[in-house]
Order: sequence, then C-alpha cells, then structure tokens
Amino acid sequence: MIALLRGTLVEKQPDKVILDVGGVGYEVGIPVETYSRLGESGEEVLLHVHTHVRENLIALFGFHDRRDKDLFEKFLEVSGVGPRLALALLSGLPVVDLLAAIRDGDAKKLVRIPGVGKRTGERIVLELKDKLGAFQIDTEGTDEGAGAVEEDVITVLVNLGCSPDAASRSVRAARQNGAPAEFEVLFRMAMESIKR
Repeated sequence: MIALLRGTLVEKQPDKVILDVGGVGYEVGIPVETYSRLGESGEEVLLHVHTHVRENLIALFGFHDRRDKDLFEKFLEVSGVGPRLALALLSGLPVVDLLAAIRDGDAKKLVRIPGVGKRTGERIVLELKDKLGAFQIDTEGTDEGAGAVEEDVITVLVNLGCSPDAASRSVRAARQNGAPAEFEVLFRMAMESIKR
C-alpha cells in the first residue's frame, strides 16, 4: 500500500499530477486545494496518498495535507461514495465550509457540488455528522500574494477551456464580489461568474 510519495513534479492539472519518484512516473488524483499548493514543474513534492485498489484498477489519490487525506477516507466510508466523488467533495467546497455543512446537517450545500445528488448529500450528512469531531480547520485567511493567486486561477480556467479574457473578467468579478485571495474560494467564485 502506498501511503506517501516524495518526488519531482513533472506535470500538474487541477485534478491530477504526475510525480517522478526514482525514475517512475506516478499519476495521482488530487483535489483543488492540493493543486493550489503545488509549486512548478521540477520542484520536489510530498503527498499523503490513498491507494485505491479494485479488481482491474489501482488508483492513487494525493493530498498536501494529512487532514484532507483522512477526510477523503471518511467520505469513502459512506455508502455510494467512491474516490472520484470523494475528490469532488473536497474540490467542490472549501474544507471549512464542507465540514460546517456536514456538522450543521446542511445537505443542500453538498448537493450544489457536481456529482452529489440529493440522496447522496443526505446520506453523507447522516453518516458523518457525528464522526467529524477530530477534524480541526484553520479559518484564518490572508490577502498576501493576491496577484499570484489570481494568476493561478486564470491559468487553471484557461486550461479548462475558458478564453484568457473571460478568465480574467471572471476572476476580477469574483474579487469585486468579495472573494478572498485564496485559490479554492476564488476559483469557485470565478467559475460561478463564468456560468452566469
């Protein structure tokens, strides 16, 4: 079982990376928050890894933070939640909002995440509401490095098929609507702006 990978970042996308570990390239699925914390190609990366094994597939899912890996594995305990949906949950809301929604029994907030239906959202709340006591969250944000964060969000939006002008406009609109200079939140609000 692979639990940790340290290697050179070869390639990164919002949902996956390729790491060179001793000459072997590992493709690892990641949530948006982990993407936002990665450096550039050629830099060393350390990921906490969940190894998912099925009859015909071995898939790796990596996390910058051990807490996120633990939360991902909690989601997998819920009936009907597989690794892709667990990753979507971690990418669909900031962890602080995700945990608050589950603890408060707010399944409607979870249903807004692509891939999460009403029944699944209710099941996640029901099964995890009283099991998340160990998960602590840092709610302090900072505006330092806002320009670099905005550039990162624009780059991701362009990689996802948005035109550079539309990506820039959506990021500006999100910032004007109060989005902090945090990759996850700004990315989501910019996506909402594009959809309008």
